[in-house]
Amino acid sequence: MTSMRTAIIAGHGCLPVALAAAMPDAPLVAALDGFTPDGLTVDLRFRVERLVPFLRALERDGVGQVIFAGAVTRPKLDPALLDEATAGLLPRLMQAMAAGDDATLRVVIELFEEFGFSVVGVEELAPALLPTAGVLAGTITPRDEADVARAAKIVMALGAVDVGQGAVVVQGLCLGVEALPGTDALLTQVAGIGGLRPDPARGRGVFYKAAKPGQDRRIDLPTIGPQTLRGVAAAGLGGLAFQAGSVICLDLAEMKRLAGELDLYLWARG
Repeated sequence: MTSMRTAIIAGHGCLPVALAAAMPDAPLVAALDGFTPDGLTVDLRFRVERLVPFLRALERDGVGQVIFAGAVTRPKLDPALLDEATAGLLPRLMQAMAAGDDATLRVVIELFEEFGFSVVGVEELAPALLPTAGVLAGTITPRDEADVARAAKIVMALGAVDVGQGAVVVQGLCLGVEALPGTDALLTQVAGIGGLRPDPARGRGVFYKAAKPGQDRRIDLPTIGPQTLRGVAAAGLGGLAFQAGSVICLDLAEMKRLAGELDLYLWARG
């Protein structure tokens, strides 16, 4: 396969359209059945039960590399839809799914590579979406630094056991961690326990996000955007911090503006 046409394997959310906008040539947009990216027309839909025919269709369309972007949940499989070639891969997929998200993603990457596709990441196609270290908005106090350091340790521990990529810490106390329901659910949960929080005058609290230790950076890097900042504000926290170079920021200019409007700090922590 000589062509380097790129396909975005797209899920829900705004990341696929942000990636498409950053590419010099229009990508082919493929989406798992039931998952539609915001702001993009889907060229090709597929089901896991028909994975091999889908990969062959990408070949016929001249695709040489793929990038995964957007949110998906594990689909329910219908054995009646399986073709013979995909059925031979199913035990491998099922075993990976039973071992967790990281294992599943690793096998998915392996399968695409075995069919001759190069799997690339945001760093290669749209590096500007991964801000480097620096305070992007607001001011960081020593108390903020201490809370962020505590949250970073918690997120590293979570990631090591493939649980989540985010945590909320106020004055050294962990008020919640991100798990399968995701960031919005965590921030809503924290907003609902505001009465249990220590005196805000003694520490503002933070939501921190980072990649999992050792994860394959071509897939499932954490993503934040303006909506994340609104959730942080609604939860009564003082800021949003994230691991520099490892977290995708959607519409960074708007994030900076909104952080100022909401009196939040925004920190890409090195």
